[in-house]
Amino acid sequence: MKAFTKTVEDFNCAHCGAVVHGNGYTNHCPECLWSRHVDNNPGDRAATCGGMMRPIAAEPDGDKFIITHKCEICGKTKRQKTSDNDNIDAIIEISRDNSFIFGK
Repeated sequence: MKAFTKTVEDFNCAHCGAVVHGNGYTNHCPECLWSRHVDNNPGDRAATCGGMMRPIAAEPDGDKFIITHKCEICGKTKRQKTSDNDNIDAIIEISRDNSFIFGK
């Protein structure tokens, strides 16, 4: 089974309504950072859940961040690196909320 499938597609964010222009690696809305549970493996669009994935944490990783998403339907969590066009204010807000997740 392939671990990654490059899928280029544009979408309207189901959380905030932003128009998102995908580049084949886009997995979340760059405005609100929410995602959808549509993949089993990145880009395969094989997940049947389809739930909204809330950004619950953002951790520094070099010059980027790693966002943790949690599906509001099935509870699955996924981690994804941020993109250069992600809303830094949203990343900072999620980073502040990490304390309840990581016990800080």
